[in-house]
Amino acid sequence: MKTKVVKLDADSIDLAAVNEAAKLVDAGGLAAFPTETVYGIACRIETMALAKLDKVKGRGSEKYYTLHIAESTDVHKYLPGVGLRAEKLITKAWPGPLTIVFELDANAVEKQQSRIEEDVFKNLYKDNSIGIRCPDNPVAKMLLRETKSPVVAPSANLTGQQPAADGDAVLAQFAGKIELLLDSGPCKYKKSSTVVKIGKRGLEILRPGVYLQAEVEMMWAVQFLFVCTGNSCRSPMAEGMFRKYLAEKLECKVDQLDEMGYKVVSAGVIGLSGMPASPEAIAACAAKGISIKAHKSRALSPQLVEESDFIYGMGQTHCQRIVAFGPEAARKCGLLAMNQEIADPIGQSQQVYNSCADLIERAVEKRISELVI
Repeated sequence: MKTKVVKLDADSIDLAAVNEAAKLVDAGGLAAFPTETVYGIACRIETMALAKLDKVKGRGSEKYYTLHIAESTDVHKYLPGVGLRAEKLITKAWPGPLTIVFELDANAVEKQQSRIEEDVFKNLYKDNSIGIRCPDNPVAKMLLRETKSPVVAPSANLTGQQPAADGDAVLAQFAGKIELLLDSGPCKYKKSSTVVKIGKRGLEILRPGVYLQAEVEMMWAVQFLFVCTGNSCRSPMAEGMFRKYLAEKLECKVDQLDEMGYKVVSAGVIGLSGMPASPEAIAACAAKGISIKAHKSRALSPQLVEESDFIYGMGQTHCQRIVAFGPEAARKCGLLAMNQEIADPIGQSQQVYNSCADLIERAVEKRISELVI
């Protein structure tokens, strides 16, 4: 067999050539193509085609390959639900040099088994997980869009060898072993994608690559911001309660929230910084088993608004101040208690504070119940 080489210009892609490759892959053939990291070998997810791929790469059949998708929204075909952290990571990193291994619980696996073709399910899902990559390369995206079958695309290298970063390197290892090579020149990064796993234990780097761990952690962290007037009563209570109930939902300790990818903060619109929570707010929270003694007030800022994914105001005036930061801030903002304002208890009795805390607690529990984590 002679490997056909098709030269492509990434700025003006020959659709007919890509269609030829797509039809070849759908028929069970192997086609090498460029991504922004290294070249991959496209293969239909079908037992006989995958056996051929294993043989060509010199790879054991017990290993599973990563699904490649053309658009980030295609992920929903293979996952019954995407949690907040994963959704944010997808939004920030895809298309791009990141492979994500998603953990699924038993119910999700069962649901997918009923939705996905048997051969595809058997070869794609492993140990209640699935690996997915959405490359950022015009040739790759077009090829994946044109194929009618789900596709895996391991790096173009023999087991134990360096992944090919250009067409010549692909041919050096696979000439006469694969049917087609789409050659659009050297890859952008010339190194493999970073592989991460998202699950109940948080984020785990399985393979270092283009992205550093710190970069991935910044992209996946979800931040909740609670806003009141002085950041001494209502928003500190909301922050403390949200931490408690979020930790319970995640089945972790409160001090583990950051490493689990969730940040919870609060601020005030009048610009006070470094002030403690009011004694009455501390007492109201303590009665619920929550400590906010270490709280120090902070001022609402454009940076804090930009960094936050969900912003809850105690009243309409707070939401108005947040919305003034721009359209993106408006999209993220809402009243904590839905259509109800939470009145400021400052200067009033402990009983008023306790009633305020009760209202905040109910609102927080409602918000937490709606989160898909």
